[in-house]
Amino acid sequence: MKELVVISGKGGSGKTSMVAALSQIANNPVLCDADVDAADLHLILSPQVKESHEFMAGHTARINPELCTGCGKCVEMCRWNAISADFVVDPIECEGCGVCYYFCEQGAVEFPENLSGHWYISDCRFGPMVHAKLGIAEENSGKLVSLVRKEAGKIAEANGHEMVITDGPPGVGCPVIAAIGGASAVLVVTEPSVSGRHDMERVVDLAAHFSVPAMVCINKYDLNQSASDGILRFAQERGVPFAGRVPFDPAMTQSMVKAQTLFEYDPDSPACAAVREVWAQVLKRI
Repeated sequence: MKELVVISGKGGSGKTSMVAALSQIANNPVLCDADVDAADLHLILSPQVKESHEFMAGHTARINPELCTGCGKCVEMCRWNAISADFVVDPIECEGCGVCYYFCEQGAVEFPENLSGHWYISDCRFGPMVHAKLGIAEENSGKLVSLVRKEAGKIAEANGHEMVITDGPPGVGCPVIAAIGGASAVLVVTEPSVSGRHDMERVVDLAAHFSVPAMVCINKYDLNQSASDGILRFAQERGVPFAGRVPFDPAMTQSMVKAQTLFEYDPDSPACAAVREVWAQVLKRI
């Protein structure tokens, strides 16, 4: 079983649209939306939820007034100033470090795990899909990313799927590290702009640091030919395989408006031909 993780250094480069298109032309893949902070692959693929699971992560302290003796040790030790003078924990200020819980001699501090979001196993038009939704302002997105990837891998292995295609998060932070670790390859979707190239270079460096093979694809390449040429030169100098160029095509935007993949909306569009070539290059290397 292989896993292709599609990532981009910045949002808006076309990463999710690429995943949606690839999901249709791949051979019976398992789909995984690991962009848990702002998941939107479901907007195109309209998955039908079969299983819903709670995601428990992190802790928030609370003080039981019936057991609290008012010794003040918790207030003294809390470096986040999350405990008021009348021994009430502010859940927003609490960082969940547990110092008050572990050092309270009266056992008055409770330390329950938080309900931080939900993850789902669904069916969509092109196969099974594992996706998630992290709660607003919740942490531990890297942990949730690892969870949905693991569950997608289980489904693939149990049912004989040869490929998992993962829509990874943007950026280079903890969620991205959790998304690419152990992957067969990553496809970096970039755009021909200063910020697009800058962030593409960062994710290429990140993939190299974790020894994950990377490929680069330029979306909307014809909007800035000189910038596209610069990205191609960078890939050649770094020895990063170049998967192809996708032209700016209004069909890409219109397909999203219609909640369809590019191939569903207009299979004869120029972008479709380019995406097919990108997929062919990916298959050669993965």
